[in-house]
Amino acid sequence: MRKIRATYFAAAIACIATYAVAALPASAQEIQQLPVTSLNIGIHVIKAEVARSEPQREQGLMFRKKMGSNEGMVFVFDAPAGICMWMKNTLIPLSVAFIDQKGTILNVEEMKAQTLDSHCAQGAASYALEMNKNWFKDKNIKPGTVIQGLPQL
Repeated sequence: MRKIRATYFAAAIACIATYAVAALPASAQEIQQLPVTSLNIGIHVIKAEVARSEPQREQGLMFRKKMGSNEGMVFVFDAPAGICMWMKNTLIPLSVAFIDQKGTILNVEEMKAQTLDSHCAQGAASYALEMNKNWFKDKNIKPGTVIQGLPQL
């Protein structure tokens, strides 16, 4: 019985330690270094960080204080699905385009910083591209537009 309690206690301590690290203020969080790719949307070229793994997608653009005008992050998913995004610990307002496996934008959503509101794809999406707020609107980029240069699934 003691061995089970000791194991349970050790697991509880590990869980608390993990939570404590996750609760650190933004200044204490490390910004992940991701590979970068160039995407083309008509005449616009985007320098996009590529978030492919689950931990990379979970952190996304959290804790960033700014992002360049033609910079963003493309999230690559394993298979087309009804994906949703939120803005927990994300300090800058963003726009997200949900994109199908052929590179066609399904829908674009505006997201407020540091909110837990869900913003979801209106169809089976393979990618999500986050840019500064209103980037797509300012460039008149709408659903149906094709993005070239997306990473392979």
